[in-house]
Formats: sequence, C-alpha cells, structure tokens
Amino acid sequence: MTYDREALAAELTRDEGERLKVYRCTAGKRTIGIGRNLDDVGISKAETAALGITLASVLRNGITREQSRALFANDIAECERQLDARLPWWRTLNGVRQRVLLNMCFNLGITRLLGFRNTLAKMKRGDFAGAAAGMRASLWARQVGDRDERLAAMMEKGTV
Repeated sequence: MTYDREALAAELTRDEGERLKVYRCTAGKRTIGIGRNLDDVGISKAETAALGITLASVLRNGITREQSRALFANDIAECERQLDARLPWWRTLNGVRQRVLLNMCFNLGITRLLGFRNTLAKMKRGDFAGAAAGMRASLWARQVGDRDERLAAMMEKGTV
C-alpha cells in the first residue's frame, strides 16, 4: 500500500462522522459507526464472531468505539479489495489520488463509483484535471458538499 492509511482514516472520519447509535444517512439507510451501511452491508458472520455483535444487537444497543473502529477497518479493506478487482490500475496512482478513490468507493460503493466511467478513464490515463472536472460536475458533487471539492483538488494536484 502506498497511501497514508492514517490520513485516509482521518479524512473519512471527518467526511462521514462517527456515531455509536444507529441513524439514517442522507440516502435513508440505517448507518452506524463511521459510515457502515447496515441495510446494504450489515454485520458479517466474521464480525459477529470477532466483535460479539449481530445486526439485531447493533440496531438495539449500538456499538462501542472499539467495535466502530473494527468495522471501519473492515470497510476500508473491502474498498481496497473491490478497487483491486475492478480498477487494478488504481494502485499505480500516487498515494493522495489512491485516497481519493478509496474515499469515493467508501462513500458511493463500488457499483456507483464505476458509474463515473469518463472520470475514471481520465484518472487511468493521467488526465487528473479532467478527472477533477468530472468529479465536480457530477450529481455526487452536489450531494456531498465540501467533500467533493476537497477530493477533486486532491485528484487534480496529487497533493493535499
């Protein structure tokens, strides 16, 4: 891994927030921790075994900060796996641009991220100004507020 995982975690925590009780995200999905979508992702059997929680217990009681951080680490790892499988070239980008793709995958999910076909093609060929423009022109940009501008600037410049 060439990206700064601590920087990514700080960026995602800023963008997503952290709540230990279930809430509805802007898309109406039940969410907990740092952006864990309980409706689409839930709690895996491995997480139940490792953390002693189930979907039912999380909905009823919430989670601890330690459980939140464990779910968060699993979600980042899953984004990495999905990017490796679907966009293997993402690993050739510098660390800042890798964080942009991870942040977007975390927020959108891989399926919606793949909908950015033209923007992703520009990233792949190194047209980072064009990719940033595509990010700024998207519906997603209008939905996520300042997050889009931060990520677009990171993509364009390759620095924070």
